Amino acid sequence: MFRLIKKWGGAMGPFVALIVIYVLFVLADRMWSEGYFLSWRNLRVMMSSAALIAVPACGMTIIIIAGGIDLSAGTALTLSGTVLALQLKNSEVAAADPGFAMVMGTALAATIFAGCLCGLANGLLISLTRVVPFIVTLGTMTIFLGIGQILSDSSTVYAPKENIPEWLKYLCYTGSDPSHYLIPGLLIPSSVIIAGLLALGVGLMMRYSVFGRNIFAIGSSESTARLCGINVPAMTVSVYALAGLFVALGGLLYFADVKNGNPTDGTGKELEIIAAVVLGGGSLSGGRGSIWGSMIGALIITVIRSGCSQLAIPNTYTHIIIGGIIIIAVIVDQLRHGSPEWLFHMMKKKSV
Repeated sequence: MFRLIKKWGGAMGPFVALIVIYVLFVLADRMWSEGYFLSWRNLRVMMSSAALIAVPACGMTIIIIAGGIDLSAGTALTLSGTVLALQLKNSEVAAADPGFAMVMGTALAATIFAGCLCGLANGLLISLTRVVPFIVTLGTMTIFLGIGQILSDSSTVYAPKENIPEWLKYLCYTGSDPSHYLIPGLLIPSSVIIAGLLALGVGLMMRYSVFGRNIFAIGSSESTARLCGINVPAMTVSVYALAGLFVALGGLLYFADVKNGNPTDGTGKELEIIAAVVLGGGSLSGGRGSIWGSMIGALIITVIRSGCSQLAIPNTYTHIIIGGIIIIAVIVDQLRHGSPEWLFHMMKKKSV
């Protein structure tokens, strides 16, 4: 049985779990609700919601494969979104006026800079102090939240509608007007296409580049990686800075979705991002995980949330369901690695 779990817990396990969960909610929606869950509109909403988790999860996947973790991803994401909202709010040039391209370029650069700076700070603190990533990022989580509240004066930052360009306004659009999509006539939200392209790029980097192989090596065994000549501190800083880039892009999508910037919105988002990686087969012990799996993990979370919403299940129970599935995913991961030892020891005794 455990050989079977190990075999199916690999690449196809998360995908099979997604299909099973989706079919269960379709049947439940048909029996006890109005059948909206299976509609094209709801499918687009779920895909767009998954993209908001999937983009920062690209960076989190790299971190977890390298044996780290980033609890500050949520507050860093909304800090980046708040920086973008402030830049657009303070712009004296409207989106339709000449010269707005410079304003938008500066705003995007500031957003990317904020996310990468957060990641760089995490990487430097972990490498220089050699304190475990869990503790460092737990501290920076509240630091980034505080910085965001200082920048926003502890309030939500609303950018004037005339200062938001059309492409940003409809980046997460899920309606029925085909002219608001990136590819006219193809009703796939732009955020989903962006997430797909980023995932493809990261997946190729992890599979075919030396940088990607070094990340797997560090996550599998840091001491062995050192003996092989890999500069582990420099790699750690690079990994967290790169993850900061995806956090910043997640902040861009966050702003496009809610059209404002609120630093407190980030509290709890890091758990969704980490959960997507774990549900996708990423191991918190490091050395294993995949971008494909993290994308599936993000979809599992949004399917559960949307299904519970259609069935009018309160959010409290939704959180319990997602938490329970995460624990099951971690237990399956542990079983694949021969843990707990007492269980396998007992099985060996019985077989003898």
